[in-house]
Amino acid sequence: MAVIGTARDVDWLVGQTVPGRTVTTAIPRIFEDYATVERPADVSITEHERAVVAEVTRYGGGQPWWLGFLETGAHDVVFGEAPRVLLYWEWPYVLVQGGPGEALTWRTGHMRDGGGALPDLFFPVDRSWLVSALWDDDYSCVGGPAGLIESLQRNPSVNARRVTPDEEIAHD
Repeated sequence: MAVIGTARDVDWLVGQTVPGRTVTTAIPRIFEDYATVERPADVSITEHERAVVAEVTRYGGGQPWWLGFLETGAHDVVFGEAPRVLLYWEWPYVLVQGGPGEALTWRTGHMRDGGGALPDLFFPVDRSWLVSALWDDDYSCVGGPAGLIESLQRNPSVNARRVTPDEEIAHD
């Protein structure tokens, strides 16, 4: 039986992001470092998502993750009957505890970036990092330790770009 998250599991995010075109639209200003990740044109969505998950897994300490699936009506939230938690601008998410394997397999055919599987947001229970993609963005924002951001940048299948919290994000 899956562990379904509640508002208490994401209360650290509520009210901590700001509207705009910076990484802090999706990631609170509480992390050491920030980046965006976007699938390179010559890398499959599966390879890209596996590379992102492999890098963040090194910083998860083997603990469970919270996986958040945004209810847009256009794609699967995996656990359709689960209660929703509200994040960002009162957007409804299904929050479920899982891990790297579930992040890569529970959902298929997401509308973002060619049908990938990744949740719209995910983070370990200790909140040491956060990956979040908003509504229809084709990139994800990441906040976490500097070492994680450096690892993401070194992986060519991830295509990470370090950003500052106040830097406007420009993607094609």
